[in-house]
Amino acid sequence: MSVTVRVPAKVNVQLAVGAARPDGFHDLANVFLAVGLYDEVTVTPADELRITCEGPDAAQVPLDRTNLAARAAIALAARRGIEPNVHIHIAKDIPVAGGMAGGSADGAGALLACDRLWGTGASRAELLAICAELGSDVPFSLVGGVALGVGRGERLTALEAGGTFHWVFAMAGRGLSTPAVFREFDRLAEGREIPEPVASAELVAALAKGDAEALAASVSNDLQPAALSLFPELADTLAAGRGAGALAALVSGSGPTTAFLARDAGSAEKVAEALRASGTCRSVRVAAGPVAGATVL
Repeated sequence: MSVTVRVPAKVNVQLAVGAARPDGFHDLANVFLAVGLYDEVTVTPADELRITCEGPDAAQVPLDRTNLAARAAIALAARRGIEPNVHIHIAKDIPVAGGMAGGSADGAGALLACDRLWGTGASRAELLAICAELGSDVPFSLVGGVALGVGRGERLTALEAGGTFHWVFAMAGRGLSTPAVFREFDRLAEGREIPEPVASAELVAALAKGDAEALAASVSNDLQPAALSLFPELADTLAAGRGAGALAALVSGSGPTTAFLARDAGSAEKVAEALRASGTCRSVRVAAGPVAGATVL
């Protein structure tokens, strides 16, 4: 018997970042939107915990117990007093190290798959609590749709979406370390007052209306200056997407993937073609959202 779970990527349509806390983390107002790029996580009973991975950039995925999928299996097994003896196979389609929560998606997918495989009967609240222990983005990967994350981003409130939004994602030629981006954020913010992070009322209203132009006018990412400081070439990718007619262009999360909001599916394809021809990125993907979170297939 095996269980397969499909789990989506995310884009941050707003990422408001507060000052560094004593524990080194930052309070966030993080508006997540799940988009239709998916990893599939399959778990099968085994003699010991084992991970395999296939797909684009699979060679970059750790196959030991540091992998969030492995950590999810271990966490759930520990709560039930059992051994995490499963083979976890990850079929990747979410870009690796791209700021689209691919690792978090795999963690949420493995958690839900193991819950079903082992028949643990864990409640949604317990699964979300384990997700929050694993990482700030993991709870949203389980939930999907559109949500506001506060605290480190792990405390979620569902938001309404009144339509489908069309996106283009440009993958960069190299990665960016999330801790390094936050350190650069702190360096750039030194000496100035940082306001409390709050969700934009205009952005929440645009999502509820399904209004792409209003959403484009209100998207924001407080980490973008830090990402551009560490990876200045991303500015060329952003400019290429804007020049091709994207309604909005921003760094996705801590980067280095850049995200472009398009008016409709046809416009998204045109932006994607221009980005592929621009020579400013490694690869380009088109996706729409919101979509559901982790789902048993």
